[in-house]
Amino acid sequence: MSAEQDPVYAPDQLKPGNRKWARRGALGSAAAMLLFFWGNHEGNTENIYLVLFAVGLVGAVIADAVLRRNGLKPNDQ
Repeated sequence: MSAEQDPVYAPDQLKPGNRKWARRGALGSAAAMLLFFWGNHEGNTENIYLVLFAVGLVGAVIADAVLRRNGLKPNDQ
């Protein structure tokens, strides 16, 4: 087996996903996480993690949009 062989992919791995719905899902999940502030927990440790994960999701969506706009990420996937 040589190292120059192409990796094997299943046909559904190469099929591009729906970027618009992925962005909406990420932003919706971030909004839902912020709604968990009014849960049945005490202290702020959980709140810190909720905010960090929500900011991470929003940051990933923004980074994806910036990379695609600048041409550093292909638009096909």
